[in-house]
Amino acid sequence: MADRSGAFDAPALTPLDTSQRGDGPFIWRFTLLHRLVHALAMSTFYILVLTGIPLRFSCAPFSAALMNLWGGVERAGLIHRISAGVMVVYSFAFLGWLAARFVVAKDKLAWLRGYDSMVPDLQDARDFIKQWKWYFTGRDRPRFGRYGYLEKLDFFGEVWGLVIIGGSGMVLWFPEFFSRWLPGWAFNVATVFHGYEALIAAGFIFIVHFFNVHLRPDKFPLDAVMFHGRGTLEYMEEEHPALVDEIEGRLDGPVSRQPKLDHPAPPPTAVQTVLGAVLGFIALGIGVLCIGLIFWAVLFC
Repeated sequence: MADRSGAFDAPALTPLDTSQRGDGPFIWRFTLLHRLVHALAMSTFYILVLTGIPLRFSCAPFSAALMNLWGGVERAGLIHRISAGVMVVYSFAFLGWLAARFVVAKDKLAWLRGYDSMVPDLQDARDFIKQWKWYFTGRDRPRFGRYGYLEKLDFFGEVWGLVIIGGSGMVLWFPEFFSRWLPGWAFNVATVFHGYEALIAAGFIFIVHFFNVHLRPDKFPLDAVMFHGRGTLEYMEEEHPALVDEIEGRLDGPVSRQPKLDHPAPPPTAVQTVLGAVLGFIALGIGVLCIGLIFWAVLFC
């Protein structure tokens, strides 16, 4: 691959953001749609967790104070349901967008199994094994495409959570409607499923996902690519080398000021850099707070 390190000036600030480390050019990793959906997912998830914890652990020492911050039990429940409704809407809208992309794809098998695919396959299992070997030996690092197995797990984990948490939540939200077909014990089961699956989801996001994007040694202290949408060529070659192999021919083109997937991008501005870092650290801080509250509640309830 040709040396492009001098193609662009360095960004105005040199942050601790992994996606800005190393040589350029910058490459568009995410479109505006990707980032908007992520922002919706992040904000609604936090609201659901912070309204759900005092509802789930009403006996915890902090629950009354946290509930008061939301304006009381009724208002916290209303905010919880509104956030859940927003999550259901954007999740189905995004799944519909993916389905539409599949329908218009010329090579549907490549869309399902190629470097661009979100769908888990046997290669992800091989990459999982190779990743652990690489952790201990430093050799033969897996070559991810657009999405690695952890990113696919993040996505389909939310889909699975939407089915379990969303389904049980709907039963609890509209008990009069569902009582026409369901026996009484089903509502107890829905309550158990809703609470425990929500705790699993929170634990996964605030431990596994946060470790992968913030606390992993080669990522620390954060990777803000989802906030400003671009990363350096060196970053992309480390994180998604199979993708770089596929898009190499586009990297000699003109810089696209608009988010155009896999095309050269301008470096993030100083404002974008600071904003990405601030949002990343705020997200990390709230996540750590939530995990702390959950552990506190488990110990005292």
